[in-house]
Amino acid sequence: MPTSSGRPLLIDTHCLVWMQSDNPFEFSKEGRSAIEAAGHRGNLLVSIISVWEIGLLVAKGRLTLYQPCEEWVRGALAIPGLSLVPMSPEIALASSSPPGILHFDPADRIIVATARHLGATLLTRDRKLIEYGRQGHLKVIAT
Repeated sequence: MPTSSGRPLLIDTHCLVWMQSDNPFEFSKEGRSAIEAAGHRGNLLVSIISVWEIGLLVAKGRLTLYQPCEEWVRGALAIPGLSLVPMSPEIALASSSPPGILHFDPADRIIVATARHLGATLLTRDRKLIEYGRQGHLKVIAT
């Protein structure tokens, strides 16, 4: 498994939503194992852009939460072993010109740049990001 060496695991936005919904069946066996291992090591990460994405999805009515968004986010960020990664100037700049061909979704570009900057493996179900990993630009575990 790519994270066995202690490599950080960055979870995509939908993974944070799934984790907070207590539905482990959304994850593959490999995904669940990677989350547990990274959480145990304190190497489970989520990008600040995921918080923005969740707020945007709620505002657009594409995501319904069981409590106010701010409270939900606070609870999600309290998951044991999970750390929030801020956006640094290096990550912001790297997101504007990633290697290879990456679609133009700004949040995905920031998530990819964050994973690359930290040397993290990305856990995602996003087919475009999985394909980007297959191109050799990013370590990915498909959920």
